[in-house]
Amino acid sequence: MDLDKAIQNRHCVRKFHTKKKPNWRNIIECIDAARYAPMAGGNYTLKFIVVDDEEKIKKIAEAAQQDFIAEAKFVVVVCSNPSRTVNLYGKKGECYAKHQAGAAMENFFLKIIEFGLSTCWVGHFVEEQIKDLLKIPEDTNVDAIFPIGYEYEKPKTRKAKIDLNRILYFNKYGNVQMKKERSVE
Repeated sequence: MDLDKAIQNRHCVRKFHTKKKPNWRNIIECIDAARYAPMAGGNYTLKFIVVDDEEKIKKIAEAAQQDFIAEAKFVVVVCSNPSRTVNLYGKKGECYAKHQAGAAMENFFLKIIEFGLSTCWVGHFVEEQIKDLLKIPEDTNVDAIFPIGYEYEKPKTRKAKIDLNRILYFNKYGNVQMKKERSVE
């Protein structure tokens, strides 16, 4: 699938086929794609936990208060420990760690689409419950949960979320016109 198509067709899925299980090797390749995201100072702060235990997946769904997660055959929990980035960049390192986590997760998300799999980026959950369940260290943040499966039903059409003209400015905030080029004679 070409990148433009993957970006434009990307959407969150909350209803999965309950009998069809993805190949775990494809999920590993998606995690591998996350490693190529930019990292501040070359410090890779992310860790990925692949969960296929049905009981743990149900408990993750409870911790997120989102029942659809329990339908997924796999859940990937993304964690990070920003301490090395903070050591390098001080307080700004916390911000950089969040940026690089977002970039890596988007790589992961787009690669999921290439394999014909579906997911939903889940950011709402009780972090302590996830940490206890998966034995995640106290100094490590739980950044996101990705339930993974095959989409139950494909959407008919997808429109752009927002008109580009509403979010694009030139040279200063609010300026909607590009400076006219001067003709050289």
